[in-house]
Amino acid sequence: MRISRPLWIRLGILLVIAVTAFSFMIFGYIRLPNLLFGVGHYTVTAQLPDAGGLYERANVTYRGTEVGKVESVNLTDTGVNAVLSLRSDVHIPSDLDAQVHSASAVGEQYVELLPRNGTSASLKSGDVIPVARVSVPPDINSLLDATNRGLQAIPGDNLQTTVDEAYIAFGGLGPEISRFVRGSTNLAIDARKNLNELTNVVDNSGPVLDTQSDTSDSVQAWAAHLALITRGLQNHNSALAGVLQKGPGAAAEVEHLFDRLQPTLPIVLANLVSIAPVLVTYRPNLEQILVLLPRGTEFLQGTIVANQDTIQAYKGAYLSFNTNLNLPPPCTTGYLPATQARAPVFEDFPERPAGDIYCRIPQDAMFNVRGARNLPCETRPGKRAPTVKMCESDEQYVPLNDGWNWKGDPNGTLSGQDIPQLPPGAAPGPRGVPQAPPAPIAAATYDPTHGTYVGPDGQVYTQSNLNQTAPKEHTWQSMLLPPPGS
Repeated sequence: MRISRPLWIRLGILLVIAVTAFSFMIFGYIRLPNLLFGVGHYTVTAQLPDAGGLYERANVTYRGTEVGKVESVNLTDTGVNAVLSLRSDVHIPSDLDAQVHSASAVGEQYVELLPRNGTSASLKSGDVIPVARVSVPPDINSLLDATNRGLQAIPGDNLQTTVDEAYIAFGGLGPEISRFVRGSTNLAIDARKNLNELTNVVDNSGPVLDTQSDTSDSVQAWAAHLALITRGLQNHNSALAGVLQKGPGAAAEVEHLFDRLQPTLPIVLANLVSIAPVLVTYRPNLEQILVLLPRGTEFLQGTIVANQDTIQAYKGAYLSFNTNLNLPPPCTTGYLPATQARAPVFEDFPERPAGDIYCRIPQDAMFNVRGARNLPCETRPGKRAPTVKMCESDEQYVPLNDGWNWKGDPNGTLSGQDIPQLPPGAAPGPRGVPQAPPAPIAAATYDPTHGTYVGPDGQVYTQSNLNQTAPKEHTWQSMLLPPPGS
């Protein structure tokens, strides 16, 4: 039979396809060169404590990718050696762990390589993975036996009782359990939304717990004191019962008292509310008074000890009335000069000049040491100032001079301060402008017999209505004006 040319072409194409498929199966799937000669692979030995179900031709993976096969599994005196055939084109670090896992429930084991240090040197042919770096799964048969023994150890009657009691406890509670589950779900959702706050609470709970640990002695002392108080209440149980029995009656009497005080008590309490800030502000001063008051009383009582049980005991304490004139001299700095001072014989009451008038010398000067310049600032501990406004402000006290001005202007200064001193922030007033002196007043002595007197000019004048025989009905205007024709 003669074969035609088209048939030869078809046979050739079929032959090429068959050879290609066979080559792919041999080199790509079966990998016959690797099986026969180990081409493109190298071998590494893994020392296992036991086989763990591993078998030849099992897969070897590295980071989830298949990189070789188990070439053989051999027994040794101390365990099992598994020879791994790995691909040469995949870099596998030598610092790694080998773990045997099951790919499915039916026991298809494989070897997983887990790197410890990805920058370590690569594995090479002949390397050994020691048994300390290899782990195998537990024997499934031993696990099933242990589970079976555990189930057999549970008493059937007790298990039946537990199931019955659980049914009684939770039977019919489906809606409540469902609501509980929904609430837990909502709580979890809200917790997820506020994760940052929860994380912050967890992070900051450490210092709080450390504080409780550091104050453990105080907590123990508090517990001991509480136990002592409880023990005392227990020992005085009858007295405590009496207080509880008579307490309602006492409370009723107090209530009646408040009812009687109701018209005036709110006013008193309102006044106390306004006094309370003052007491709070001056609390250190009040504490100092309470501390020093017993000591001062002791000093006062001690003044009569010197002449106690003597003939002078009835006279009381020894007192000295020695006077020291101008020791120290009076402070005149900061006050109005003599030219502006008002005569003490005047009976009027002029308006007080604007500003503060006080002894304005250094605070450590010996003159007027308890003057206004040394008043302590209640809200600024350590600061002294003459006024509350200066205490509350950042302004510092500045004296006019050192106070040693036995002659001349006592207010002479180069600081340019006003006299009287204006409050902080006030507009400065005119300085150095003396007030107009009052009009001079002349006085003369007259003779009531004749009504004559000598005037400031030295002349003798006679006013008939000033003698003793003159009529007494005179106005103050007529007494000040000279008589007509004089």
